[in-house]
Amino acid sequence: MTNVTPPPSEPPVGGTPPQGATPAGQPYGQPQGAPQGQPYGQPQGAPQGQPYGQPQGQQYGTTPPPYSAPAGGGAPVKQTLSLTSFIVGLAAVVILSWIPVLGLLAGVAAVIIGFMGKNREPQAPKWMWLVGVIAGFVAILINIIATIAIVLPFLILGSTLSTY
Repeated sequence: MTNVTPPPSEPPVGGTPPQGATPAGQPYGQPQGAPQGQPYGQPQGAPQGQPYGQPQGQQYGTTPPPYSAPAGGGAPVKQTLSLTSFIVGLAAVVILSWIPVLGLLAGVAAVIIGFMGKNREPQAPKWMWLVGVIAGFVAILINIIATIAIVLPFLILGSTLSTY
């Protein structure tokens, strides 16, 4: 265990202050040759009343100017049909395209809703209804191919086995 003694509050009588001690009258942390009224870290020619790092016109305690309102703050864009076409079209391709009847119905619904969204919601993003329509057509195509691939073997197999 080490004994730590606090530094003396006054310089020793008749001597110089210990190393690291601040001379009397000098603010804490100021270099020894710095003028008395200069805040720490301020350049020599800086104005006295200006806090460190503050812009010239703004003081502590004042509120900064408010941000401007976003441009085009009108009513929100209606995009319900376009968004529905987008979601149903992707679901028809990714999930339902391997279920013959559901994928076909979802693809047809995505195409119809996408074209309705194109006509009724001109402010909606174009990519939304377009992706829905394209995905709907892809789902219809996949379902037609899947249906043929499932039904065709039974037709071929049934025609060869029907001869007694």
